[in-house]
Amino acid sequence: MKLGITTRSRKGQVAVFVIVALLVVAGIVVYFVVRGEVSLGDIPANLVPVFDYYQSCVESEAKVAIQLAGAQGGRVDAGIYIPGSEYAPFSSQLNFLGSPVPYWYYIAGNGLIKENKPSKSEMEQEIAEYIQEGLEFCRFGSFLEQGYDVKIGSPLVNVVVEDGLVKVDVAAEVSVVRGEESARKTEHKIEIDSKLGKFYDLASEIYDKQKEEAFLENYAVDTLYLYAPVEGVEIQCGPKIWSTQKVMQDLKEALAENFARIKFKGNYYELQDEDNEYFVLDKNVDEVINVMYSTDWPTKIEISGEGVDDEVLMAEAVGTQAGLGAMGFCYVPYHFVYDVSFPTMIQIYDNENLFQFPVAVIIDNNVQRKANLGEGIDEEEEFDLCQFKEQEIEVNIFDINLNRVDANLSFECFDKRCRLGESADGNFRGFAPQCVNGFLQLRAEGFADKSQLMSTNRESFADVILEREYELDVELEIGGGELEGSAVASFTRDDGRTTSVALPEFNKAKLIEGNYDILVYVYGNSSLTLPATTEYKCVEVPKQGLLSAFFGATEENCFEITLPATKVDFALVGGGKTSTYILEDELKKGKMKISVSELPRPNSLDQLQQNFELFETRRVDLSFDES
Repeated sequence: MKLGITTRSRKGQVAVFVIVALLVVAGIVVYFVVRGEVSLGDIPANLVPVFDYYQSCVESEAKVAIQLAGAQGGRVDAGIYIPGSEYAPFSSQLNFLGSPVPYWYYIAGNGLIKENKPSKSEMEQEIAEYIQEGLEFCRFGSFLEQGYDVKIGSPLVNVVVEDGLVKVDVAAEVSVVRGEESARKTEHKIEIDSKLGKFYDLASEIYDKQKEEAFLENYAVDTLYLYAPVEGVEIQCGPKIWSTQKVMQDLKEALAENFARIKFKGNYYELQDEDNEYFVLDKNVDEVINVMYSTDWPTKIEISGEGVDDEVLMAEAVGTQAGLGAMGFCYVPYHFVYDVSFPTMIQIYDNENLFQFPVAVIIDNNVQRKANLGEGIDEEEEFDLCQFKEQEIEVNIFDINLNRVDANLSFECFDKRCRLGESADGNFRGFAPQCVNGFLQLRAEGFADKSQLMSTNRESFADVILEREYELDVELEIGGGELEGSAVASFTRDDGRTTSVALPEFNKAKLIEGNYDILVYVYGNSSLTLPATTEYKCVEVPKQGLLSAFFGATEENCFEITLPATKVDFALVGGGKTSTYILEDELKKGKMKISVSELPRPNSLDQLQQNFELFETRRVDLSFDES
């Protein structure tokens, strides 16, 4: 028996295979359509502008985010602004040409170091979030008016930052229908040429170098010693006087000028002379790097030491006082201690790209901060008393007539100072850290600063009286005539508060009512010349020879010290001292006139000594007039 297949049955079999094949092809098409790799055929030309527009939205938002990240130290979102304080002027952001740039490290308002450097993954995430939020504002109104039906799904954005490229991948369903034409796409990729990744990596290397070596602090300390009076000796018989405000301003200007010269090893500059090698850091770079500081940026300069106040720095002469004539010469030693902190901006840029980040530069007691600043930050934060304001307190603030006064309050405990806030109608209610023998610190315009003991572990209430402070113009006459030369007047209140003026340059004094010890020294030109002197000094030194050294034998070694002749340009020619009570009604007049007697102009060291002895017997007369 033979089996056979008819023509009709063959045709039916072929039809089955065709149907199966069509189903397979349809399945493949559906698969790729769902994945967004293809649409139902190629995207019709009439629908392409809609997809191109969405792509342009992605690109536009990405470019803005990249620019923000570069201008804001890798942060697209500058974050919450955390203010500084009058004692630590840094906030969490540096105002750079009107835009906030978060610090990579800075001094917080409570005096602690904070670090805020973003990782590359954090930077990528912030760029992605910015794009994702911005795409919600991508409007298709013009297309809808033309009859397009556009539907946009919620986007999910992923960003990868490479050395010279930023890759953006947006997963979002975009479907378009117009008439009988339709298309759909779910993945949108773009690549943007940018050095954001390269600049971020270079910025991180510079930041690590700064943390490890504190090179910015090293330059700052050198600038401090070159441009401000720190320590030294002057050969003269009158005091050495500097204007406090001028010293601070000169230091800031010197820092701005010197920091602008800092370079890294590279080919983006030419040195004009070999001395500028000092400003070149030992790190090779292939991009332009700029280091800058502005005198307008928040800067803290505190100067301490004997003879320091808000108006002048004054160093007294040694060798002129009675009983010191045997020294044979006069000199002025000085030593001032500086605490300086200020922001520095580091920029990496070319014609199209910019990355910048600010850091705080810290000088503590004339020396740079310790390297490896980032280490141990968490450990320090554990002991931040300002984070534990648990004791509720109430402070009432008055003037001496018991009128209410508003003031700015802070609380000092050990070496931490915490800002509490401002009073309202002379009353403050708030929280402070618990502390034994802490100090309330109050500052109000027109009043002297006040520090009042308060143990917040057992006290919750305090009354504080502030004393009105008055600024006076100070004039001095000597022997009934005008001042020729210079004079120093110091006013020491019975509570230890001291104010000094250096006439004629600095003639403003801020005083409050009270009992004062007043000293006035007047210095004038002198013809006194201290002759050269020779002295012999002898010391015991080990004897030469092995046995002598072994048994500790010594011998006397003498040598000669010659001091050259010294001309004394200024010497004490007038002055005196007194104790008196200055009334508020006198201070209100605004002008103080000081009268002292004249002393002989010294022509010998003995006469100079006699002037200091006479000084102890001379009085100072005060009078007050309307200014």
